[in-house]
Amino acid sequence: MKRFLIAGGNTGIGLEMAKILLEGGNEVWMLARREPGLALIGNFTFQPYDILHPETVSLPDEFHGFAYMPGTINLKPFRGLNDGDFRHDMEVNFLGALPLLRSVLPALKKGKPSSMLFFSTVAVSQGMPFHSSIAAAKGAVEGFVRSMAAELAPDIRVNAIAPSLTRTPLASGLLANAQKEEASAARHPLRRIGDPAEMAKLATFLLSDVSGFISGQIVHADGGLSALRSL
Repeated sequence: MKRFLIAGGNTGIGLEMAKILLEGGNEVWMLARREPGLALIGNFTFQPYDILHPETVSLPDEFHGFAYMPGTINLKPFRGLNDGDFRHDMEVNFLGALPLLRSVLPALKKGKPSSMLFFSTVAVSQGMPFHSSIAAAKGAVEGFVRSMAAELAPDIRVNAIAPSLTRTPLASGLLANAQKEEASAARHPLRRIGDPAEMAKLATFLLSDVSGFISGQIVHADGGLSALRSL
């Protein structure tokens, strides 16, 4: 049995990750503002945690994996964004991870070989309109992942997933009706949007020892959007 910490995973991909890890006989700790809306079966512990107002949490002294899930979707033209918007996106997507990571890093070192996982977005590599704030914040995540992967090797692996649009509560406004969903799917070479269960399978793979030779990578799970062009 291994022990994993998921920050902000009470819905969407994080919740699916917790299910997979628990089904595999692992122990899962979750930190989020609200408990999951369904009961998770297995060795599961929840503690309330707000990344924007971090308080001391009581955690075990050993972990084998850590995933940071909080994110934002703030799509506006630059003229409609103020400095506060940029600060908020940076706080939620990147800076909020730092105090928590400082707390859990000794436990990850004790649990070595261990792994960390963060989430970026396809918009960092693709240059999409109305994504300046979120792309800037997730760009910081990608740089941090590569630097920390080098710094913590060989004991702790560090990777990130850069998805495209995925069917999660966070993205519900972009998929509010059939027309929006069809338009979003059509932009991807695979002609669909992402599913949280398949993202969770990728995430748990990257956290597990099965991916033990992978570190410092930004894995693009984006329906081919970053690499393919339709003729």
